[in-house]
Amino acid sequence: MRQAHPTMSAGEIPASTNILVIGGGPAGSFAAATLARDGFEVTLLEREHFPRYQIGETMLPSMRTFLRFIGAEQKVADFGFEVKPGAALKLSQTKREGYTDFVNPNPKNHSWNVTRGEFDEILLRHASESGARVIEGVSVTQVKFSPENDKQPVSAEWKSDARSMGEIKFNWLVDASGRNGIMSTRYLRNRKFSKTLRSIAWWGYWTGTNKYSPGTSRENAPWFEALSDESGWAWFIPLHGGKVSIGFVLREDVGKAKKAEVSGPDPNVEHYHNQFKFVPGLKKLLGNAQFLGEVKSAGDYSYNATAYGGPHFRIAGDAGAFIDPLFSSGVHLAFSSALSAACTIVASIRGQCTEEQAIQFHTEKTEVSYTRFMIVVLGVYKQITSQEFPVLADIDEDNFDRAFAFLRPVIQGASDIDPTVTKEMVQKTIDFCAHATGFFTDPEMEKEVSKRINPELMVTNGPIMGPNTIAATAGDDEQAKLVLQRLNARKAIIGIKGFEPNFRGECFGGFAMVAERGNLGLAGVAA
Repeated sequence: MRQAHPTMSAGEIPASTNILVIGGGPAGSFAAATLARDGFEVTLLEREHFPRYQIGETMLPSMRTFLRFIGAEQKVADFGFEVKPGAALKLSQTKREGYTDFVNPNPKNHSWNVTRGEFDEILLRHASESGARVIEGVSVTQVKFSPENDKQPVSAEWKSDARSMGEIKFNWLVDASGRNGIMSTRYLRNRKFSKTLRSIAWWGYWTGTNKYSPGTSRENAPWFEALSDESGWAWFIPLHGGKVSIGFVLREDVGKAKKAEVSGPDPNVEHYHNQFKFVPGLKKLLGNAQFLGEVKSAGDYSYNATAYGGPHFRIAGDAGAFIDPLFSSGVHLAFSSALSAACTIVASIRGQCTEEQAIQFHTEKTEVSYTRFMIVVLGVYKQITSQEFPVLADIDEDNFDRAFAFLRPVIQGASDIDPTVTKEMVQKTIDFCAHATGFFTDPEMEKEVSKRINPELMVTNGPIMGPNTIAATAGDDEQAKLVLQRLNARKAIIGIKGFEPNFRGECFGGFAMVAERGNLGLAGVAA
């Protein structure tokens, strides 16, 4: 194991490093810890000083597997965060809530609701203790590229909050710079925003609320509820110390229109409190609680990139993709993409594959994880905005438990890390959500379409196509468009073969991740 470094000052930034990580959030800290624990020289630059405030407080149980891999699970468990036994979701005001249970039959499968400032600091300090050189208060202002290959980054200019400046050379780069996404937005310019999932969130904090389902195994689970006017959804997330995070995510157009109608001294606060009349279930949980006085707001614009890597660099976490936070997927996707970034960099360094193969693996792995959640979120949003229609439930069902039985592999993060989740289980999830989002097709339709378009596009083990590619291929052929969208959903789960200890061994391009400390990388998988 490399020697642990204390958090350093900008004056101690080296002139060069083997691997540079930009950003100290969950993706950057996880990648830095993983690479340092495997013996690599890693320098991490973070523009802020931790702890720093961050929203995104409720975690999936999959996080425990990732934390265990880098040796940080016990640190999080010992902190005292609020235990999360599952989650309740009320997607229609005409039906009872559904519940996704984390702890039955395995009581050790719980997750936590965390204050991200403290959680993220645990991860950043752990990266330092794992041997990474961590430097806070430093922003990367520019990335420079090789004169021999203008697509390969080789150094970064930086500026500290103490106004010192410099340049650091590197052999490899992990861009975990969050939503700023320096590589994706400034250099690759390959970020695409979802037209469907354009939302704005408003949130605040309370004390003295009631608890969900007291006296049961579900006690104090977070609550999520569709607004009765079908404009969005709300969250109720209990935190340690008796504080509760309550927020509303509204469609951008509706949210702006609602806020424009208020004219008090603090429109943000008035607009926020106005939304409680649309969530009767959450209002019962609120009880006689005390509001702590501040409302925060941020745009929740879902986006993804067309590629997540290039020569000697990888993109991880929000720097590459972000999905509406309905299913708390942010940290899961950060960890998953950071692990893939680390494994593919090491695979290339150790000659386990070519750099081109490593880049392709990382992009496909990141796309698949993103697509799984995107399909589920789109299906649930259709139910939220059409509450009288049985999108996720049969007409005679009173709640959504059947839906959540299908959705479990994705909304617990299990489809990426749990070897007991079979290909068939994930396929049922994708089939269910594909039907809900309007992607349902039948074999006869697929056969007819295959006569009209390039048959190579119809193979299920081909690359996932972007919306623009599908639109250009299908043209005015609506059947072809539906079939290609359905095939895209199916491709998200193709290639699940074999398993590595602790992590799913999905195969892309003939390779699977080897997530073993000291033996990190990719391994060829026999066809």
